[in-house]
Amino acid sequence: MALAVNPGRRREPIHVRVESIAAGGEGVGRLPDGRVVFVHRTAPGDLVEIRIVHQQKRWTRGRLLRVLEPSPERRDPPCRFYAECGGCTLEHLTYEAQLRAKARIVADALTRIGRLDIEVPEVVASPREQRYRNRVSFALRRGGRGRVVAGFHALGDPDRIVDLDGSCLLPEEPIARVWDRLRSAWGPDARRLPSGEQLRLTLRASASGEVSLLVEGGFSPGRPQELLDAVEGLVSLWHRPGTGPPELLAGAPGLPETWGDETIELSGAAFLQVNRAAAALLEAHVTEIAGDVRGATVVDAYCGIGLHARRLARAGAQVTGIELDPAAIGEADRSAPEGARFEEGPVEMLLPAHLPADLVILNPPRSGAAAEVTAALAAVPPARLIYVSCNPATLARDIRRLEGGFRLTHLRCFDLFPQTAHVETVALLVAHQP
Repeated sequence: MALAVNPGRRREPIHVRVESIAAGGEGVGRLPDGRVVFVHRTAPGDLVEIRIVHQQKRWTRGRLLRVLEPSPERRDPPCRFYAECGGCTLEHLTYEAQLRAKARIVADALTRIGRLDIEVPEVVASPREQRYRNRVSFALRRGGRGRVVAGFHALGDPDRIVDLDGSCLLPEEPIARVWDRLRSAWGPDARRLPSGEQLRLTLRASASGEVSLLVEGGFSPGRPQELLDAVEGLVSLWHRPGTGPPELLAGAPGLPETWGDETIELSGAAFLQVNRAAAALLEAHVTEIAGDVRGATVVDAYCGIGLHARRLARAGAQVTGIELDPAAIGEADRSAPEGARFEEGPVEMLLPAHLPADLVILNPPRSGAAAEVTAALAAVPPARLIYVSCNPATLARDIRRLEGGFRLTHLRCFDLFPQTAHVETVALLVAHQP
């Protein structure tokens, strides 16, 4: 139960030495009474003055008032929106310090949750520290008198939106240009966009610089063709008012994309990693540790559009890709090479029929693999398991579930999300010999 903080009572500032960075991007220190305190915009080694804004029995959350002794890991944030914006959480750290923080976050999760005795892993740097995102989602809110605010949610205040233009340093350049043009072209009250008080706008750029827009929420379609004609570089406009598949309102039905050695076509909501250069390093690493797969049976679970499956099939494996999203399966099937086949449905339902296997690749969402998936793998272990994770906590949980049948033999992290506390991890597990 939270301990109430009386907003009318003056709370004395407290001095705290920051020790590390937590998984949410907050600095971690200790109060004089021994409780842990989490404070955004602090760096390991900082001595800071804070005010407590939230209390629990064993931990607290503070608001940074001022930095008394800055850490050598601190820098001036390069983005002009950083003081308020919640889109990034670590931009006040040098990039090398960000990588160290992420390595510690992964090691802590695997030690504390997974109960593994591991060394701090390597984190492979992103080739681009800024302007690396090929897909960005902005929140849009309509106010009175035609006023529109669109950007990211404010740090610590999700009800407030920080209005952002294309000078935000996260999007690739084509998205930044189209975002500025879109903001100028949607008109008073954003009347060319679908109606509704709140919308979610996702812009995706291809390697050639073409951009698609997916609008989620709202009701009437607005004036999609007018908008498309008015925004140079925008080639398609999709709308998803509810939870179903998106509907194409105007423009091309697919966004052609070159992804490494693959030529693909993406619909409105298809998943692809947001950092193309760093993803290429991760995908090459997965292929490397998969090794010689000639004649091997492989399952690519949570396969998306099937990039790993297709590459391993071309290397001589017999691969089955499993994916819930029908649009992703459609694209995977469209250009599947010989040796690759794809099944649409929940991994927990379809995986058991394809075990045993020589190799299984897991690439689940942030929630991790379903309990039924790890149970199936533990019951009929593949010889090797490559787990690609975007959440160290669920990775650690799932490795713990598998500990009776596998041992962790390799771990490497990749920084697909500079300026944030998110990190991608590739783990190789080998089945215990009977």
